[in-house]
Amino acid sequence: MRVAALFDIHGNLPALEAVLEDVGASGVDRIVVGGDVVPGPLPRECLRRLEDLDPPAQFIHGNCELATLAQAAALEGGAVTYWGTTSGRPLPAPDLENMRWTAQQLRPEDHTVLASWPRTVRLRIDGLGDVLFCHGTPRSETEVFTRRTAEDRLRPIFDGHGVSLVVCGHTHMQFDRMIGATRVVNAGSVGMPFGVPGAYWVLLGPRVELRHTRYDLPAAAERLRNSAYPGAQDFVRDLLEPAGEDQMLERFGPAEVK
Repeated sequence: MRVAALFDIHGNLPALEAVLEDVGASGVDRIVVGGDVVPGPLPRECLRRLEDLDPPAQFIHGNCELATLAQAAALEGGAVTYWGTTSGRPLPAPDLENMRWTAQQLRPEDHTVLASWPRTVRLRIDGLGDVLFCHGTPRSETEVFTRRTAEDRLRPIFDGHGVSLVVCGHTHMQFDRMIGATRVVNAGSVGMPFGVPGAYWVLLGPRVELRHTRYDLPAAAERLRNSAYPGAQDFVRDLLEPAGEDQMLERFGPAEVK
């Protein structure tokens, strides 16, 4: 079996469409969507596109699905934290507005579907053995680590899962590293990458291939800018001129798992 892993789409339908065209030419048997399909400028459209995939997709939730669901449950008022739980730091005002708008765009049946997505998926892939897919880490959708995070911090999180490979996302930057005896690959972000613009994903089986799909960014920016998404202007700015990888590695440093 060959698998395409798509993470962190964030409502960027033009990027998703470009990646799916490449995926279709890759002869995959399965697609894994690794969370954070929403929020973003075109959340309903992305969900509809993913529902109709052939080959079919398996989904796991990300921190942003949980935050959107929490906002949907709190549209009549009440504090919602960044990660969609009832404790922790509150959502900053712009993020709150984006999450609330996204929750309002989705149908009640969409909320039910998002709530049904599991935290992890495990598949056996040709040439790679048992592979675990998670959004942040195997134990949390929100934990942050990068290619620079010290291995001794990560061994307790990644050891003992009985897999040869873990595929994750969340930080929107691709990498491929070993943590103890476990190979850990970040698929990068389809819709909101850091570093070189484009759309990032991973092709699995019989080897690991980090993929970068180019697409018409100016046309995509115009399409996304014209959406009603409250954060559309900031989204398009970051799409066209994303923060550099070194900049984001420094910014993520204080938030890394301890």
